[in-house]
Amino acid sequence: MDTSFSDRSWQSADGLTLHFRDYGKASARPPIICLHGLTRNARDFENLATHLVAQGWRVIVPDMRGRGDSEYASDSATYALPVYVGDVLALLQQEAIERFVSIGTSMGGLMTMILATMQPERLAGVVLNDIGPALEMAGLEAIKGYVGQGRSFATWMHAARALEEVHAENFPGFDVHDWLRMAKRGMTLASSGRIVFDYDMKIADPILAADEAAVPPDLWPAFEALGGRPVLLLRGEVSPLLSEASFAQMQQRMPEARAVTVPRIGHAPTLDEPQARAAIDELLEQVR
Repeated sequence: MDTSFSDRSWQSADGLTLHFRDYGKASARPPIICLHGLTRNARDFENLATHLVAQGWRVIVPDMRGRGDSEYASDSATYALPVYVGDVLALLQQEAIERFVSIGTSMGGLMTMILATMQPERLAGVVLNDIGPALEMAGLEAIKGYVGQGRSFATWMHAARALEEVHAENFPGFDVHDWLRMAKRGMTLASSGRIVFDYDMKIADPILAADEAAVPPDLWPAFEALGGRPVLLLRGEVSPLLSEASFAQMQQRMPEARAVTVPRIGHAPTLDEPQARAAIDELLEQVR
């Protein structure tokens, strides 16, 4: 199976050089753009991208500003949802992409909903991965408890164990190999020889400065703007961020959407789970 991709870049409106992985080849189908979560990066989607390329899709996976191989912002106030959406629009313009399928995990799903209020015609299909217009304060506070702490680790095993300490409740079925895989996706080897999180610690500034986490107060209109196209709603069974009640309300407001709960997973499904992968494949069969 071909796992290769091209490392490419684009420019933000404020002059940052941002990185994206470009898998597969352009075709008559709209490409798929995978948008990662708050502290994550393009490596999160490497298995999913390989799977989708084997089915003939082009898959674009950006590192949002301040993450992975993208440049860090000098002004931490630009680590905000409207700016991230503007960065994606600049990428679409460079690549001459009129329509695409968005697979958005957590923050990436919020970006997708905001984009739907601005240019809904761009979206050929949508996957919202453990995110919605109503989020649990306990889950948001848990994110504020670990983002931007700047910890470092001597070995990958130390890094994996540290992730397990923080996230064990979200991934009760993970073994040491799973935690190591998560560490290597979300962290990098620094010039000091220590292993560090692969993002600018200042992404936390707008969130920690807010009385509540920096999420728009009413996203239900943005969620409803996703209607009229294939939509897949995914939720981790034990998610602390997207409650069962909120997930049910999303289904009531958009009954045509497919809703799938991924068992024994919290925030957020990796999209390597069989249930998530099958649901994504089914959604893509509906995309025209």
